Amino acid sequence: MTGKASNDNQALPLLDQVNTVSDLRELPEEELGALCKELREYLCKTITRQGGHLAASLGAVELTIALHRVYNTPADKIVWDVGHQTYVHKILTGRKEEFQHVRQFGGISGFPRREESESDTFGTGHASTSISAALGVATARDLHEEDYKVVAVIGDGGMTGGLAFEGLNNAGASGRDITVVLNDNQMSISPNVGAIAKHLARMETNPLLGRVKDDIWELLGKLPWGAKRARDLAGKLEGSLKNLLVPGMLFEDLGFQYFGPFDGHNLSELIEIFKKVQSHKHPVLVHIITKKGKGFNPAEENPTKYHGVSAAPKKNAKESAPSRSYTDIFADAMLKEAEHNSNIVAITAAMAEGTGLVPFQERFPERFFDVGIAEGHAVTFAAGLATGELRPVCAIYSTFLQRAFDHVIHDVAIQKLPVVFAVDRAGLVGEDGPTHHGVFDLTYLSTIPNMVVAAPKDGRELRSLLHTALRWKHGPFAIRFPRAKVPDKIQGHVPRILPVGTWKQLREGSDIAILAVGSMVNTAMDAAKELVEEGINVTLVNCRYVKPIDEEMLQNLRLSHRLLVSIEENSGIGGFASILAQVFAHQPGGARLFSLHLPDRFIEHGARSKLLEQVGLSTESIKKIIYLLATGGKSLDLEKFAASYDSVTATPEGFVQAMKEHA
Repeated sequence: MTGKASNDNQALPLLDQVNTVSDLRELPEEELGALCKELREYLCKTITRQGGHLAASLGAVELTIALHRVYNTPADKIVWDVGHQTYVHKILTGRKEEFQHVRQFGGISGFPRREESESDTFGTGHASTSISAALGVATARDLHEEDYKVVAVIGDGGMTGGLAFEGLNNAGASGRDITVVLNDNQMSISPNVGAIAKHLARMETNPLLGRVKDDIWELLGKLPWGAKRARDLAGKLEGSLKNLLVPGMLFEDLGFQYFGPFDGHNLSELIEIFKKVQSHKHPVLVHIITKKGKGFNPAEENPTKYHGVSAAPKKNAKESAPSRSYTDIFADAMLKEAEHNSNIVAITAAMAEGTGLVPFQERFPERFFDVGIAEGHAVTFAAGLATGELRPVCAIYSTFLQRAFDHVIHDVAIQKLPVVFAVDRAGLVGEDGPTHHGVFDLTYLSTIPNMVVAAPKDGRELRSLLHTALRWKHGPFAIRFPRAKVPDKIQGHVPRILPVGTWKQLREGSDIAILAVGSMVNTAMDAAKELVEEGINVTLVNCRYVKPIDEEMLQNLRLSHRLLVSIEENSGIGGFASILAQVFAHQPGGARLFSLHLPDRFIEHGARSKLLEQVGLSTESIKKIIYLLATGGKSLDLEKFAASYDSVTATPEGFVQAMKEHA
C-alpha cells in the first residue's frame, strides 16, 4: 500500500495506507474509527482549498466505509443518488491522488462518472435517480443469470422526488434482490419539506410506537358498543393505523423489508446490519440517521452554507470591485415586485438559497412555496395557482427544469397560463460539469408554442424583463440568466416594460452585424471594441428576446449587411441559431448567417471562463473569428464551412483549420 493522501504534510497515517477498497478491507476493524477521522480532516482541508460539496460527504463517511468494507465492490454495485456525498467513495476507490484536483479543469468530476472508474456504477448529478437505476442494474444481473449485490444510496432529500417513488413502487413489486440505503439527514440542500419529511421524522422518534398500537387495540375492546364490532372496524383501518404508528410501514407496503432507523455514524453497527441484509434475496430498505457536516462544527451548524464551498482565493489574486450575481438581482427584483402586487407568489424545488428566494420567504412566508425535489410538481402546481388569478414565479435551475419539460407543455403552455419561469444557471456553470450546464433551455423552451423566451444582458435588463413578464397575460414567460456576476450597477434603476419581441441595437456599423443573446452581449461588446480598433466596423444587437424574435429589425439587418453572426451560450441545435436559420431559409437573398454557439457535445467541468475559452465563446475567440470572417471569409460556402467548423472544435484554431479546408 503506497501513496500519500495529501501534499500538505498532514499526519494521516491510516489514509496513507488506503488507496483501494482492498486496502480498506485489510485494515483491522478497530482502526476504522481513526480512518473516519482522517478522512474528515482530509476532506475539510482539500475542499476548503479547492471548493466542492463538503457537508454531504462529511455526513456519509461511516456509511461509505461500511458499504465498501462489507460489499465486494466493484463486483457488487453501489448506485449513488445525486453524487454530492461521494467524495469518500472516490478517495477509497483509487482516486485519492486525483482528488487533489476534484472539479478542476482536467481533473476528476465532483459526481460519479462511469468513464472515470469501474466503481462508479451509474453517473448522476440530479436527485432521485438511484433506485430506478439500481433496479435496472439488478434486472440486467438477473437476466444474465449473474450473482452480485446491488445497493442504491439515496438521501431523504432525494426521497421527496417523484422518481424515487416510481422506483420504489417498481422495485418492491419486482421482488428482486436490491438494497436501498436511505441516508436520512433531514436535509437536501435546503431543509426538507412535505409529508415525506414529516413521515421520516416520525420514524426517527418514539421507540414505544408498538406499545401505543397495543394500547389502542385494548382500548377498542372496552368501548360500550362491543369489542368485536370495534375491532372489526379497526381491522379495516389496520393499514392506516400501521402507516401512522409503525416505522417503515410505508416501505413495507411498497414491498421492501424495512430495517431501522440506525445511527449512521455508528460504524460497527452499520457493518453488522449490512452483513445481515446481504443474505436477503428480496427488496430491502435500510434506514440510517446521519448528520450533514459531521465532524466539522461550522458545517454541522450551517449545512446549507457548507453544502457547496467555494475555492479559497489565491494569495496573489487582485482585489476586484464587489459585484452582485444575476441571482441576487432577481431576488431583489422579486421583493420589489411582490411589495406592489399581492398576487405574486414564488415557487422553488428545494433550492430556496440557490435561487435567492430566502429573503422572499422571510418577507412573504404565505406566498412562498418550496415543494422539495419535485420540479414537475412545481410547474403543475404553478399552473394551478395561475388559474386562481395568482402570478406564480417558478425559480428553477436550467438543468432541473429539463425534468419538468412535459409539465411546461401540457399544464402551462397549452392552457396559455401566465407562469413566469426564472431559469437560473443558464449556460455553462463551471465546476459542476455536464449534469449542471444549462445549455439546452433556449432549445427546449423555444420549441413550445405560446412561450416567450428572454435573456437579459445585465442586471438592469433582468429587472425590466421580470417587470415585463409579471404583466404579460398571454401565456408563459421564461427568463434565462447565467451563474455569473452582473456587469452593471443597478442603483437608482427603475424597471420598465420591454415590449415582447423587440431587440436593441447597441452599436451601428457596416458589413457584419453581431446578434448576441443574454450573457454573450457584453462579451460581444468587448470583442466589437477591439474589432473597431483593427478596422472592422461591426453592428452589435442585443437580442434579448429569443422568442418571438424582432422580425422587423432582423429584416433590416439582412438587407443592410453582408453577414450576420449570431452568438449564444446554448447548444446550436434548436436554439437561437436554428430559429434564425428557419427565417433565412424562407427569405432568400440578403445577408448570410454564421452562428457561434456551444458545440454538439457535453462540456466537461472547470472554471466558467476557461470553458468559454475552450468552446470559442470568450472575447478573444469571438474577436478572432469575426476578424477572419471579415477579412477572409467572403468566398466561403458558409453552410458547409459552419458544419465543418463545429465538427472540428469551437476554438479559433479549429476555425482556421476549417477555413483552410474550404479555401
